[in-house]
Amino acid sequence: MAWLPAAEQAAQVEAAQAQRSQRVLVLDRRRRQLVVLDDGLEVRRFSVAVGKPGWETPVGNFQVIELVVDPIWVHPATGKEIPPGGDNPLGSHWIGFYRDCQSRKGFNGNANLTTQGCVTAGFHGTPNRASVGRAVSHGCVRLLDEQAQDLFALVQLGTPVTVLP
Repeated sequence: MAWLPAAEQAAQVEAAQAQRSQRVLVLDRRRRQLVVLDDGLEVRRFSVAVGKPGWETPVGNFQVIELVVDPIWVHPATGKEIPPGGDNPLGSHWIGFYRDCQSRKGFNGNANLTTQGCVTAGFHGTPNRASVGRAVSHGCVRLLDEQAQDLFALVQLGTPVTVLP
C-alpha cells in the first residue's frame, strides 16, 4: 500500500503547492461530473456518484491530501475494516481531498449513523458500477475503478479541488 506518514504528506503538499501546478479538479455535484482542467482547458471528464442527502459531498475549495493504492476501507459508523480487494467499496485507488475530525450524524437511507473521529472524503473507484451517476455515497466521489486509476495518474498531492453545489 502506498501510504505516507502525515508529516511526509504535508511536506509533499507544500512542495506541490510551490510548483504552482495549473491542473485543477472541478466537481459539479448537481451534474455529477468531474472535470480535470489544465490551464483552464478540459483534459478529462468523468461521470461520478456523489454523497446522498444527509451525507452530501462537501462543497468548497480543497486540495488532494492523500493518495493511496489498494486502500483499506473503514466503515464510517461501525469502524469495521475492509482490506484491499474485490469486496472493498473504495476500489483500487483513493484520492483524499477532505478531512473533518468532528463527530457527525446523518441518515444513510436505512438508519441514523453517528461517526466518531475523523471523516474523510475523496475520489475512489467502486465495484458497484451502477452507482456511478447517482447521489448514493457517504460523501465520497465514486468513479468506475478504471477511471479512478486514470484520475490517480493525473493528480499529485496539492492538486486543487473545487466542489460546486
